[in-house]
Amino acid sequence: MSLFDDAAAKKVPVHEIGSDLSQLSVDELNHRIGLLQQEIARLEAAREEKSASKSAAESFFRR
Repeated sequence: MSLFDDAAAKKVPVHEIGSDLSQLSVDELNHRIGLLQQEIARLEAAREEKSASKSAAESFFRR
């Protein structure tokens, strides 16, 4: 056995796409929805940032 346990270092996902939702309460579903909405906002912000960088680079090299 190693000094450091790699399994403990792995982060368990809060929600897995396609997982069974039948055992979750309404509060748990609301919590997961909130987390997923935050993740969507984070992804959209990253997409906007990349689009802006791409547009700036295209504009620069067209000259």
